[in-house]
Amino acid sequence: MVCRRTDDLDWTPVTTDGARACYIRELLTARDGAPTFAMRRFRVDPGGNTPLHSHPWEHEVFVLTGNATVKRDAEDVVLNAGDALLIMPNELHSFVNAGASPLEFLCMIPVEQVCCR
Repeated sequence: MVCRRTDDLDWTPVTTDGARACYIRELLTARDGAPTFAMRRFRVDPGGNTPLHSHPWEHEVFVLTGNATVKRDAEDVVLNAGDALLIMPNELHSFVNAGASPLEFLCMIPVEQVCCR
């Protein structure tokens, strides 16, 4: 079992093209011995966004604070704190914070994949 105090982790700026005012904390990864999933925490400051992208794996998102507009191929989706989202493989998506407070969400992906760093 691995237990980590995540408040001690630094927020790392996401440098992927298209990201703006977006930061990541890698909470649990392969470095911790996670065999299947990686858990990451994102913070998107007001006016910021994750890059518009897609990838060949699904991932799950849980909104901790704030609200998001998720841009996608189809119509946009609005998420609030407490909402969960399943993004299917190859689905184009971007999280936009149009609110006045930080948006924070957990994102779980396959441990062997790299996305939004």
